[in-house]
Amino acid sequence: MSAGWARAKGARRDAGGRNAPEEAQLHIESLIRAIPDFPIPGILFRDITPLLKDAGGFRAAIDRFVQRYKSERVDLVVAMEARGYIFGAPLAYALGAGFVPVRKPGKLPATTFVESYALEYGTNTLEIHDDAVGNGQRVLVVDDLLATGGTAAATARLLAKLGADVVGFGFLIELAALRGREALAGHEVTTFVSY
Repeated sequence: MSAGWARAKGARRDAGGRNAPEEAQLHIESLIRAIPDFPIPGILFRDITPLLKDAGGFRAAIDRFVQRYKSERVDLVVAMEARGYIFGAPLAYALGAGFVPVRKPGKLPATTFVESYALEYGTNTLEIHDDAVGNGQRVLVVDDLLATGGTAAATARLLAKLGADVVGFGFLIELAALRGREALAGHEVTTFVSY
């Protein structure tokens, strides 16, 4: 074991007394930057690109999802275009699950179900293949950010049409003031960084 680290009840601790999960959390949070007035004036955008380019930070973020969901018996990880794919695909791999993309209109080649939803700064539409999920399959929905919950709620409606058993919604970031959890009432919601 390297100097400065000691085992205490199964958790690594540094010389300052913090454990490894706390260090990982601080590392993740330090790599998310705030960009004012993007994509429109009045929006404070939480930019994850510094986190994604940092190998340790990106690994720590994926590991947080894996630790949370590894015992949930997930059949499929469903993620929304586009940043949800960044977390959803490696999580599906780590969990031994399949991956299902939810896309913007006109991007999926086969027959789809369609749902519209409101964003904090506009409206949009999502699609999923009508054979993407089998009735009763255990599905985890993953995205980078929970804001108003419109995207996630539209995805929940798409999955309901397919008969999915949604085990939960996981997000790296939550903008708590926008109350997105309310749009997902009745579903288990997990977030790792809250603003």
